[in-house]
Amino acid sequence: MSGRLYGLMLTAVLALAAPVLAVAGDEAAANATPVPWNSLSSEQQGLLQQFSGNWDQLPPERQQALTRGSERWLKMTPDQRKQAKGRFTRWQQLTPDQRKVIRQRWQQFQSLSPEEQQHVRDNFQRFRDLTPEQRERLRQRWQRMTPEQRRELRETMRQHRQQAPRPDKPQGR
Repeated sequence: MSGRLYGLMLTAVLALAAPVLAVAGDEAAANATPVPWNSLSSEQQGLLQQFSGNWDQLPPERQQALTRGSERWLKMTPDQRKQAKGRFTRWQQLTPDQRKVIRQRWQQFQSLSPEEQQHVRDNFQRFRDLTPEQRERLRQRWQRMTPEQRRELRETMRQHRQQAPRPDKPQGR
């Protein structure tokens, strides 16, 4: 598995699981409308109370992101909230350079077609299903390969994917 592919898969999972990774684009920021504090539910206001004093001074895109985040949080189960807190803690512990790389990889993932995104998710799940020892052997094998060997392996895998029928789709259609 390529370092780039692994990075994309890791980024995809982090991004899907940690909304804090999402970065608003310039166009979205330009078209953002403010969210009035009194339009938030009492539960949302409670979650966002630290912003209540300066809510009106926050950029509209930040207000919208906080509003969406509070809506997601309120829909989570206690276990999902615990997992989200853990992911957020790990995110905060990353260096600015590490966060930048993850954001870039997320943007790369977003630029893939839906089929390619699903392929990345599938590969990531297969990687997660490996034992820690199998994952380590795979990493070591990849690291020992030359760039040319890595390119050849990626090409072989790409060709195999194109030729092999998808298990979730009926054959002959």
